Amino acid sequence: LLRISRPVPLPPSDIDDIVLTHAHLDHSGFLPVLVREGFKGDVWVSPPTRGLLPILLMDAARLQEEDARHASAGGYSRHKTPKPLFDSDDAERAIRKLRRLDFGIPREIAGVMVTLHRAGHLLGAASVHMEDDVGSTLFSGDLGRTSDLLVPAPEPRPHADRVVLESTYGDREHPPGDPLELLAEAVSEGLEAGGTVLIPSFAVGRAQTLALALHRLREKGRIPHVPMYLNSPMALAASEVHLDHAEELRPARRELEAALEAVAPVATVNESKELNRNRDAKIILAGAGMLSGGRILHHLEAFGRDPSTTLLMAGYQAAGTRGRRLLEGDRRVRVHGRWLELNCRVSMLDTFSGHADRLELESWLTGNDMPEKGVALVHGEPEAMESFRQYLEERLRIGVEVAEEGRVLGLDPWNGSGEPSAAAALHEPGPHPHTDGS
Repeated sequence: LLRISRPVPLPPSDIDDIVLTHAHLDHSGFLPVLVREGFKGDVWVSPPTRGLLPILLMDAARLQEEDARHASAGGYSRHKTPKPLFDSDDAERAIRKLRRLDFGIPREIAGVMVTLHRAGHLLGAASVHMEDDVGSTLFSGDLGRTSDLLVPAPEPRPHADRVVLESTYGDREHPPGDPLELLAEAVSEGLEAGGTVLIPSFAVGRAQTLALALHRLREKGRIPHVPMYLNSPMALAASEVHLDHAEELRPARRELEAALEAVAPVATVNESKELNRNRDAKIILAGAGMLSGGRILHHLEAFGRDPSTTLLMAGYQAAGTRGRRLLEGDRRVRVHGRWLELNCRVSMLDTFSGHADRLELESWLTGNDMPEKGVALVHGEPEAMESFRQYLEERLRIGVEVAEEGRVLGLDPWNGSGEPSAAAALHEPGPHPHTDGS
């Protein structure tokens, strides 16, 4: 990401504190900018998020610094002097502001009682309940699936006067079927061709889930016993945090440890290059999950022209990403400044999404009394949010609004005028929704 010119909607110095739902960059990635621009408060996070955030923020800073250097040297930036959105110094300053907030224990923060509830989706992910003398608001954060292999289902929703609800999959339901069986079929078909199975994987959460799934399948003899690799230094670091907080996960620590050991780590650039010269049948997990960057692009350059290669997309692909364009049938992608024609097979396996679908979102929402101040939808593509709004209004007969940029969400009922409500509810910063894709 190069520096964006859109101003922060309010002076960062006016923000007292920030409560973050989870570590993914579409929720945390603007923190370094806020700190650089004057934010003086604390950033409150769950213990696992406190372990994951330094990994993600420092990696994002490093990648942006590299992109800015390459853009400057190659002259392909629109900016005369391309700069990262934030650099390593900004990230370090933001990391120093992280404060621990345990699940289920209310704490007063800037005059508001704040409680975190487990949201599934990702290690450490939380829904945030805020209450003061005006009323209460519950921010769902990103909600996970009830059947996720790695993280438990979201905790039941507590009472709140208003619910701010994510809507990533608000317009659809996940396809039926056992994720392990579907993965076994896709991987086996790919390996039967004698080539490489490339699986773009988000470093935090998805890589560990897929490692667990592949380990279980190989142990049961459901997939061929070929070498498996995890080519993501960030995923390797994140895996250690998962082991440190194994009590928050579904598999026993021993099984998770065995699963992570089954995917050989590719730590260095030279090891990654050597893997590209290996033409034997194998499985490679590598970042990033939407083909937006990372080592998966180098593997795509090395193996993507080969018809025996299978590119297996195992999660949500946001609009505008390389992953989405491939799923829509485009086989010509631009990688590292050059056009690449792909001859490999591209397949989609959506059962490993980390987001609750429409039915799961509805079930979580109806798990308590309906919020009398209504529901506001966020964190979704416009079509998904509008579809979900209509769906909820028809089924539940409640007031539902779709959040709009520049209009404040608060506790007062929305009157449809587009005017800001009286009590502003603090929301976390973030660039574009789904930059983590989960």
